[in-house]
Amino acid sequence: MKYLKLILIVLLLNSFWAGATESKELPRFKLGGALRFNYNFSDWNQGHRKRGGDFGYDVLRFRLTGSYKKFMLDADFRFYSKDYGGPMLKYGWIGYRFNPEHQLQLGLTGVPFGIQPYSAHNFFFQISYYIGLEDDSDMGIKYLYTGEHWEYTLAFFKNAEELLFGSKTETSDDRYAYDVAGRNKEINQGNAQAFYKWGDDFRQKVGVSAEFGQLYNLDTERKGTHFAFAVHHELYWKGLSLKTQIATYAMYPCNVSGVSRDTVTMTAYGAPYKVASKANIYTIGIGYTFPVKWGPINSIQVYNDFGWMQKWKKDFNDSFQNVTGCMIAAGPVYTYIDYALGKHQAWLGPDWEGFGPGYGSNSWHARFNVNIGYYF
Repeated sequence: MKYLKLILIVLLLNSFWAGATESKELPRFKLGGALRFNYNFSDWNQGHRKRGGDFGYDVLRFRLTGSYKKFMLDADFRFYSKDYGGPMLKYGWIGYRFNPEHQLQLGLTGVPFGIQPYSAHNFFFQISYYIGLEDDSDMGIKYLYTGEHWEYTLAFFKNAEELLFGSKTETSDDRYAYDVAGRNKEINQGNAQAFYKWGDDFRQKVGVSAEFGQLYNLDTERKGTHFAFAVHHELYWKGLSLKTQIATYAMYPCNVSGVSRDTVTMTAYGAPYKVASKANIYTIGIGYTFPVKWGPINSIQVYNDFGWMQKWKKDFNDSFQNVTGCMIAAGPVYTYIDYALGKHQAWLGPDWEGFGPGYGSNSWHARFNVNIGYYF
């Protein structure tokens, strides 16, 4: 009887261990996301002046992450209003983690260019976002190495996210990040990026980014080229965050005769516009986070982010953007309160071609914006 009890205990322990082992082999998934609303008062919008601005729906976002053994999954799908592009996949990729330092990602994955994941602190990002050089994702494969001091990323992108597959079909406007559109398409793009990081309490990170690819013209069926380079630095000390970046880019499309190469069409959020084909971009952002205990509020970050787009073509007007604001964290609720100024900035003023020639309003325009989101 004593041995029978011992055998039963062993069998139960073995069964428990086998079940635990099997459970570790099962795929794991986690669903998160956010629901956000937005208030906007733009000084150039006559309707806003009469109504006192507009308050409405911004986005419903779902993020799915998963893992099975060394395989990974990460996808972010968003539902914007119809006028802002409607439903869209921000990114979605399948990955394989060889070990804690090395991994591969395949699919619609983030383009490794510039400060990661963002070079700004505010709701509007930096001016480089509107030129397709920040928080962009394209279709391809990416290798990442993350060490104690060094980080490397190499990537090849066959094209931007393709939603319309006709032989002569233009790039869809319904996308999260800006890509070349109109009669040109981004293809065969290579990216390389390296960071060196050091420090504990006084942390710093310096990096370089490079990008080179082709532009396929639907009319001439010829391939032009584009390139971009950037150097960037980050500093973090206690609640302080300082991000600086210098970038340059140039695009050389093979358009039909008579179509200027001084601008290219870029698109996102259902709204294409013209962008100067060649420019330098200078950005600097500083923020400071104060821990507080004011009811549900646990921290407040104040910041100022400035960006300057210096166009190579002399008779084009440069574009500027400055955003001063704060981000209030109250548990799962995050609120951005921003006072955004723009000059020849398409989303911050009446000059929709501001990132192109910039021949419209030559004044600074302001947008007061409040974005409230519950993140889960």
